[in-house]
Amino acid sequence: MVRDGVDPGEPPKQEASNPAMAKRARGSVRPGQRRPIDRRPAPAAAPTAASGASTPAAPRPTGLTEAETARAAELETQLVAEERAAENARKRTQQPRTGRDGGPAGTIALRAETEYAYVARDIRDIVRIVALLLSVLFGLWIVIDVLKIVPIG
Repeated sequence: MVRDGVDPGEPPKQEASNPAMAKRARGSVRPGQRRPIDRRPAPAAAPTAASGASTPAAPRPTGLTEAETARAAELETQLVAEERAAENARKRTQQPRTGRDGGPAGTIALRAETEYAYVARDIRDIVRIVALLLSVLFGLWIVIDVLKIVPIG
């Protein structure tokens, strides 16, 4: 039996579970944010008294003029020339670094060289400790088994 538009076998809807939560309206502003700027197109320029009311304003061409294109090309060649000059000056002031084998040594090669120095030192320490432990074991073997100075069991 359906009572008040709700079927008893139907699970309750999600909206009814939390009616205190308000829905956001479109275009609302969250805290800490500003509304978007409403930009309207600029009004058409009204003819001024100096230009004459009878002549309509000439539309601005969409492309660049020949003079503007030539000026842009000139500026670009100047910038490229300055960049090349700065790059050449930087290359002249840098001294090429060389590694052990006489080849160029970069930052990766320098890092690898220092890492290999750490590894070599660690391996020498390990070999030294192993030799000390083996000599101690050998000495104990001689004292216990060969000379029988310390009787066991």
